[in-house]
Amino acid sequence: MADNPIGELTTEQTEKVLQFQDLTGIEDLSICRDVLQRHDWNLESAVQDQLNLDEGRPSMFAMDARSRPPTVVDDTTTRIYFNSSGSGGSGGGGFLSFVYSMCYNLVTSIFQIFLAIFRPNVRPVSANPVEDVMNFIRSYQDKYGNNHPVFYQGSYSQALSDAKQELRFLLVYLHKDESQDVDQWIRNTLASDEVIRYINTNTLFWACNTRSGEGYKVSEALKAGTYPFLSLIVLRDNKMTIVGRMEGQPSPAELIARMKTIIENNEISLIQTRQDRAERSLTQSIRQQQDEAYEESLRADQEKDRKRQEEKRAQEEKEALLKAEIDAYEMELERIRIEKERTIDIVPVEPESTHPKACHLQIKLGERTLKRRFLMSHTVKDVYHWIFSQPDSPTKFEITTSYPRRILYPTNDIVELQKAGLTQREVLHVTDLDD
Repeated sequence: MADNPIGELTTEQTEKVLQFQDLTGIEDLSICRDVLQRHDWNLESAVQDQLNLDEGRPSMFAMDARSRPPTVVDDTTTRIYFNSSGSGGSGGGGFLSFVYSMCYNLVTSIFQIFLAIFRPNVRPVSANPVEDVMNFIRSYQDKYGNNHPVFYQGSYSQALSDAKQELRFLLVYLHKDESQDVDQWIRNTLASDEVIRYINTNTLFWACNTRSGEGYKVSEALKAGTYPFLSLIVLRDNKMTIVGRMEGQPSPAELIARMKTIIENNEISLIQTRQDRAERSLTQSIRQQQDEAYEESLRADQEKDRKRQEEKRAQEEKEALLKAEIDAYEMELERIRIEKERTIDIVPVEPESTHPKACHLQIKLGERTLKRRFLMSHTVKDVYHWIFSQPDSPTKFEITTSYPRRILYPTNDIVELQKAGLTQREVLHVTDLDD
C-alpha cells in the first residue's frame, strides 16, 4: 500500500494530485498528495503556495488566518449544481448536473490557478468584513430599493456560525457589478415577492459585493464562476457543507424550484441533526434536573444535619448548665452541712432544767416544736447558732417572739437574752427567709 501513494484516494482527490503534478512539475506523487492534504485539498491554494516557495516568497500559511474565510466542505457527491440553463431535478437530470459540475469544477480550477499565477496580485483587502457587508446592503438599497430578502447584517463567518447554531440553510449571494444583466435579474427575480417570501422562510440570506475584500475572499472560497452566483450551505456530518450552487439568471419560478430541490435533498440530514440536538438537550436537561434534585437533597440533608448538630449542641449546653447548677447546689449543701457541724461546737451547753437562771424556749420550726434551755446570760446569737445546727433548719431565717411580736436580730454586739427582753419561758417562731 505504501508503494501506491494515491491508492486510497477518491477519484476527485486523485485527479487533483495529477493536476497538481502537471502544474508544479513535482514527480513524486507522495509529495503532491502531502501538499494537497496540508491545504485541505484546495488545488489553487496548494499550487500557489508551492510556486511561492519555489520563488522564495513566504508560504500562504504565514498569512494571518483572519484574512481567510472559514472553510466549508465542498463535496461534489453532496452538491447539486444549476447553471443558467439547467433546471435541476432527479434521475437523468441529476446525473447530467453532476457530470457538468465535475467538468465545470475542473475547468474553473485550472483557469483560476493560471489567473493566480500570471495576473498581478490586485486582491482587495478587507479591514472590516462587517463594514464591507453593510456598505453593500446600503448600495443595494440605494440602487434597487428595499424590496429584497432580509440581508444578514454580519460577516460571512458570523453567518456560517449562526446558520450552524440555528440549524438553518445559509443562502450566499455574491454580487458582481460587471456581470451582464445583473440589474434586470435582481429587479425581476430577487425582488419577486414569492422569492423573498421563500428565502426569508427557509434560509439565512447573506450577500456581498465581490469588489470588497470580504466578498472577494468568499467568492474565492466558494469558487464562484458565473454571476449572479448563489450557494446553499448547511450543516452535514457536523460540518458546514456546500449542498447547492446556482449560477446565471434563473426566473423566480426556476430559482424557487432549484432551492426546493436542494433543500428537500438535505432536509432529512437537518431534521436528524435537530433530533440529535433535541435528544442531547433533553439528556442535558434531565441530567441538570437530576443534579439540581441531588443538590437540593444534599442541601436538605446538610440542613437537617446542621439542625441536629445545633439541637445536640443546645441539649449538651443545657445539660452542662443543669449539671453545673446541680453541682453548685450540691456543693452549697455540702458547705452548709459542714458549717452546721462546726456551729454545733460553738453552741453553749444546755443548763439543767432546775437551774434558777434557765430560760426555757419552745421554738416553732416548720411543722415541729423544738425545746431548748439557755441561760439568761446567753446571747441571741447563741440561739441562732443552735437553730442553724439543726439538720432541717433553713439556711437563712429570722426569730420572732410570739407576743408582742418582735424580731430578735443576731448582732456582733453581745445581747444577752435577758437584755433582749426574754423571760424564763418564751415561745419563739422561726421564719424561713430562703423562700
